[in-house]
Amino acid sequence: MKIQTGLNRIQAFLGTKVFNTLIFILLALLLFGVLYQNIKPQTYNMELFSVADKTVRSPKTIEDQAKTDEEKQKAALEAGQVYTYNKDMVYNRVSLINSIFDFVVDINQNNSAVSNNTDQKKKSPTMSEKLSRLKTSLSANVNENVTKSLPDDIFEGLLEADNNELEQARNIVINQIEFFMNDKIRENKVLQVKEMISDKIDHYNLNGSLRRSAVELGKYAIVPNDLYDADLTAERKKEAMDNVEPIKILQGQVIVQEGQLIDRETYRQLELLGLLTSHQSIKPFVGLAVFVLLIIGGLYIYFAKMRMPEEKKQNELLMLSFIFIISLILMKIVSLTDDLNLPEAAYIFPAALAPMLLRFLVNERFAFIVTIFLAACGSIVFHDEMAGTINVEMALYILFSGTAGILFLTNQKLRSNILQSGIFISCANVLVIFFLILIGNGQYNKMEYVYYIIFAFGSGILSSILTMGLLPFFEALFGILSTMRLIELSNPNHPLLKRILTEAPGTYHHSLMVGNLAEAACEAIGANGLLARVGCYYHDIGKTKRPHFFIENQLNIENPHDHLDPETSKEIIIAHAVDGAEMLREHRLPKELEDIAEQHHGTTLLKYFFYKAKEKDPHVDEESFRYPGPKPQTKETAVISIADSVEAAVRSMPKPNADKIKRLVNNIVQDRLEDGQLNECDITLKELEVIKKTFCETLNGIFHSRIEYPNEKNKG
Repeated sequence: MKIQTGLNRIQAFLGTKVFNTLIFILLALLLFGVLYQNIKPQTYNMELFSVADKTVRSPKTIEDQAKTDEEKQKAALEAGQVYTYNKDMVYNRVSLINSIFDFVVDINQNNSAVSNNTDQKKKSPTMSEKLSRLKTSLSANVNENVTKSLPDDIFEGLLEADNNELEQARNIVINQIEFFMNDKIRENKVLQVKEMISDKIDHYNLNGSLRRSAVELGKYAIVPNDLYDADLTAERKKEAMDNVEPIKILQGQVIVQEGQLIDRETYRQLELLGLLTSHQSIKPFVGLAVFVLLIIGGLYIYFAKMRMPEEKKQNELLMLSFIFIISLILMKIVSLTDDLNLPEAAYIFPAALAPMLLRFLVNERFAFIVTIFLAACGSIVFHDEMAGTINVEMALYILFSGTAGILFLTNQKLRSNILQSGIFISCANVLVIFFLILIGNGQYNKMEYVYYIIFAFGSGILSSILTMGLLPFFEALFGILSTMRLIELSNPNHPLLKRILTEAPGTYHHSLMVGNLAEAACEAIGANGLLARVGCYYHDIGKTKRPHFFIENQLNIENPHDHLDPETSKEIIIAHAVDGAEMLREHRLPKELEDIAEQHHGTTLLKYFFYKAKEKDPHVDEESFRYPGPKPQTKETAVISIADSVEAAVRSMPKPNADKIKRLVNNIVQDRLEDGQLNECDITLKELEVIKKTFCETLNGIFHSRIEYPNEKNKG
């Protein structure tokens, strides 16, 4: 049973993000706990303002957080404030003033029309009436009500002027507003600019009341256009703080010289590094915490950048946790051999186990990342009881051994390749051991060399044996559809494949042909060709429930659809996708194959039976003659969907040739695109062109032209 079955309730309760975060936290705590006993920092009994009796160097590289924070605060202060100039403000203020003048002109024109209409004998409106109409116009459906900000006499001064005077005043005010507003105006300079525009307008030749109105409108139009931007200011300060390089105390750096006075700064650094006896109980393992943070942080970033469904990402995270924990436990067990007084028994550690498992179950990149992390952990676990040091030799050994496991495990399709890889890993381990021995120019007796070779060789063999033993466990536990699992499923002796062969031989042959097409196309675009091939073998398994209702199985028999109404035929044809997925589910085949069986027709239309039904009922619902879907969700399923239609169409084509095949393939792909069947998978148009080309090449190889031999009648 897959591990998600037991964890779904916890995940549903906590949520995916919280659940994954909890896994990272537990992995970090476990890693810290496993390595805790291997960290024994050396401490010194030193007091503030005393004289150091020895030279003290930093045993590790650590960030001086206090100094770093101090530098960040300085950078934030130096960043200053950010103001944003709003160019649109000029247009907005000019438009507002223009609108005021336009309303005044409209009211004056209406008044003139009324006064000239002697037939209606209407009196000219009073100033009060005109002012009321103007204020009503200015306050209707606006965000800024100028009538509340300007006194009535300003508007009266405008209403008393004629059109020529108004146009003159308008031009003056607008020009001055544009002149001043085109410069940056901050809040503290608004009053100064208003006085300046007032002086400018006041010098123009306008009558008294109109001049005052123009001055006030000009002053009113002046607003700040260079505004303080809190967000950009915060962003600039944050950027300045982020650009500050962390202040670090480097490994090997001299903290205090012998005979030197221990001042406050030196004492703070000793305290930060955990080198003081008086502070041993508070921060004795800061370095280990940083180490764990680096490893877990690296894994977190890697998983955060992975583009895959959350369920699969969670699977791989859990798988990594289990494999990592198993390796750490083996590492701790091997480290206990120090009590046996065997020279360098640590080299028996199966360093290639985790990389080989992850190479099989995930990918090479992930396996290599974990190899690096395991090498770092091994340098701490096998630290030779030396305080404050790491075993670089063991780190190199684990790194080279794990890398060898990844590189030599090239053929994932054969389990026998694992044992063969173990032999190559053993040879690589022996070479690494000799490299470490010879470069160190150490003196060893013959038995020590024998021990080294035995342990190094045993590490590779043990890695391959454990990999072969644990691999099926992880595949079953996490529902991994590995290459070897796909090879097993492609065996013609599988019960479901035998059932297709015996009950629906035409479908079986069709599936093989589609598999050839799909595998070639998937490999051409970088998708999983083997998954596509095996998926094709099972994609039409649902046809075995009613094999004779499908044309490829109607050999020398009458088509039963000729005696059925289109609706019934439609139900039978559509059911094979749903039935196939259900059969695969019942036989506990991988979810990927189940999805292919369910999605390979997407929501395509059964055109033949739809048009047949439409002949009887023109109003027939098209949706009822479509497959229920869902549409293809992966590249492999999309390729199979197209290959399924292409193979069936080419097989029914009379005398196929290259041109006919190319036109047919193009038409089918175009039809799928226009019908939206490829909208839910990440396949690209460029990949579709590659797929079409591959289909044509494969089909041309199958349906190549043959020499027509003369028959008996044509013989001379």
